[in-house]
Amino acid sequence: PRSMEDGLAPPARRAPIKCPTAAAEDVDQLPTPTVTSEEFLQFKRKATTIVEEYFSTDDVAATASELRELRVPCYHYYFVKKLVSVAMDRHDREKEMAAVLLSSLYGDVIDRPQVYKGFCKLAESCDDLSVDTPDAVDILAVFVARAIIDDILPPAFLAKQLPCLPDGCKGAEVIRRAEKSYLSVPHHGEIILQRWGGIKNITVDEAKARIADILEEYLAAGDTAEAFRCIRDLQIPFFHHDVVKRALVLAIERGGAAEGHILDLLKSASDQGVINESQIIKGFNRMIDSVDDLTLDVPNARCLLKSIILKASSEGWLCASSLKPLGSEPKKVVEDDPAVKRFKAKAVASIHEYFLTGDIIESVSRLEAENSSCSCFFNAIFVKKLISFAMDRKNREKEMASVLLSSICMPPEHVVAGFHLLIDCAEDAALDNPAIVEDLTMFFARSVVDEVIAPSDLEAMEEEAGRRKAAGSPGMLALRNAHAMLGAKLSAERILRCWGGGGTGKAGWELSEVKDKIGKLLQEYDSGGGVREACRCIKELGMPFFHHEVVKKALVAIIEKRGKDERLWGLLSECYGRGLITPNQMTKGFQRVADCVDDLALDVPDAGKQLGCYVERAKKGGWLDASFSVAKPGPDVIAVCS
Repeated sequence: PRSMEDGLAPPARRAPIKCPTAAAEDVDQLPTPTVTSEEFLQFKRKATTIVEEYFSTDDVAATASELRELRVPCYHYYFVKKLVSVAMDRHDREKEMAAVLLSSLYGDVIDRPQVYKGFCKLAESCDDLSVDTPDAVDILAVFVARAIIDDILPPAFLAKQLPCLPDGCKGAEVIRRAEKSYLSVPHHGEIILQRWGGIKNITVDEAKARIADILEEYLAAGDTAEAFRCIRDLQIPFFHHDVVKRALVLAIERGGAAEGHILDLLKSASDQGVINESQIIKGFNRMIDSVDDLTLDVPNARCLLKSIILKASSEGWLCASSLKPLGSEPKKVVEDDPAVKRFKAKAVASIHEYFLTGDIIESVSRLEAENSSCSCFFNAIFVKKLISFAMDRKNREKEMASVLLSSICMPPEHVVAGFHLLIDCAEDAALDNPAIVEDLTMFFARSVVDEVIAPSDLEAMEEEAGRRKAAGSPGMLALRNAHAMLGAKLSAERILRCWGGGGTGKAGWELSEVKDKIGKLLQEYDSGGGVREACRCIKELGMPFFHHEVVKKALVAIIEKRGKDERLWGLLSECYGRGLITPNQMTKGFQRVADCVDDLALDVPDAGKQLGCYVERAKKGGWLDASFSVAKPGPDVIAVCS
C-alpha cells in the first residue's frame, strides 16, 4: 500500500463498494449512475466538500485519503469533473492546484478510464460552464492540454472525442483549441506547465536543478530519509518522473556502487509512496527515449538500462510490461564507417551548394533524402558541418546557416547534439578561427531566438558541457556568453540583426526590407486579394519568428480605418487558425501596438479605446492569454509605429 507523505502507512482499507468496471479502452462504455441514485447524490455532496477543503488546505495526501475512504471508484469521474469545473471559476492558484491533484491521484486513486470519462463530461458540459465562466473554452482547453502533458490523458482523446460532440458546440471548440493553440506550438510543454504559475511557483529549470542537487547530496551522504524529505518539500508530485529519469542517468553514468544506491533509493521511494507508479513508469520511458543520446557518453548505456529494468522488475517495484520497448542495440556508428563517410561527403556538397544558391527547399530535401531515418547522429553531423563552414566564411553565410537551421524540421535534441559536437572540437577550431567564442555565442543565442531550441536546452547544454569541459574552454565561454546575451534588453532584435539578415528567410535582407514586404502583401490583400494567397506569401517570406510584425502592421491598419474594414482581422484569424501565427507571435504583435499606441493616437485619437476592444476580441478568440493587458510592460521590442 502507498504510504502517506508523512511517511506513515495509511490505515487498512476496507473493501470498496463494487462498481461496474470497464477496460481503459472502453471508457465510453462506462455506465453513468442515474441522478436519482442516493449513493451517487451522497458522493456528489462529499466530493464537493473534498474539493473545497483541498483548495483551502492544499493537502494532496489528505485529499487522496478522503477520496479513497468513500470507496466508490466508479464515481471518480464526477470528482474529476467537479474539481476542474470549480477551479475554472477561481484564480490561477486553484487551477494549478487542480492540475497537480489530478496528476497526483492518477493511477493510485483514480483509474485512467475515470479520468478519461471525467474530461469527456467536461467537454460535453462546456456550454453550461460558459454561462458562469465566459472564458470557459480557453480554460478547459488548457486543462485538456495540461492533462495530456502530464500523461494522465492520452493524446488520442482529442481525435476520439471531437466526433462525439455536436457541431458548433463549445466542447468541440475546446478540443480544437487545445490541439491548435496549445499542443501544436513550439515548446508547448514548458508554456503549458507555466500557464498558471508553473511548478509551485518555481520554474522548470529551477525544479530540475533542485532535483539534481538532491540526488548528488544523496549519493554523497546516503541519507534516504533526508532525500525523501527534500523531494516532498518540492511539492511537485506530477514532476517526480524527472527525479526518476535523472536518477537513472546518474546510475548509468557512474555505475558501480552509485548504481546500487540509486536503485535502493527508487525502490524505497516506490515502497513508501514518495513516487507513485505512474511517475516511475514515465521516468523510465523518458530514459528509454533518450538512451541513444546517452550512448554518446556511455557506449553501453542501452545494456545498462536493460539491466536496471530487469532488476527493478524482479524486485517488484517496476511493471516492465508498461514500458515502451527498449529495442535492440542499434548498429554502432563510427567515424570511419562507410555510411558515415558517404553522408559527410554529401552533406558537405549540399552545404556548399546552399551557400552558392541560397535554395532552402532544395537543401532541406537533400538532407531528408540522405537521412531518411532521421538519425540523430547524422543530423548532428550536418549541424556541425553547416556551422563550422559558416564560421570560416563571411556574415552572409553565417546568416544563411542560421536561416537554414530554423527552416529544417529537425528535433531540438538533434540540434543540441550537433552543438555538443561543436563544443567538443572548439579548442582545435580556435587555432584556425580566433573568433570561435564570439561566433559560437551568436549561433547558440540565435538558435534560441529562432526557437530552434528552447532556453532550457541551452542551460542543459551548459550543465552537460560543464561536466566534461574546463570553465575557460571556448565552448563553455560561448555558452555562458549566449546565456548572458539572451538576458539583455532588446537582445532578440540585436541577435536577429547580428549578421545583417533580420532573421528572415532570405539571407542578406535588411529589417526595413522585411517590413516593407509585409506592408505590401497586407495592402494587396486588403485591396481584394485572396486569403490563401496572402497566407502563402506570409509563409514564403520564411520568417516565422518575425510574424509579430504582420500582427502589428495589420492591427495598426485596422485601427487607422476605425474598424470599417474587417478584412485584415479576418486574415489574422485565418493565420492563427492555420497555425501560421503562433500565440507567442500574436501576443508580441499586440504588445508592440500597445507600446506605440500613444504615437498612433496623434492620428487616431481613440486608438487606445479601439485597441482595448480588439484585445478583448482576441481573448475571446483564444489568440491572447486571458491575463494579457495593454497596461503591462511588453517584451523587448522597438516600439515605433510605422
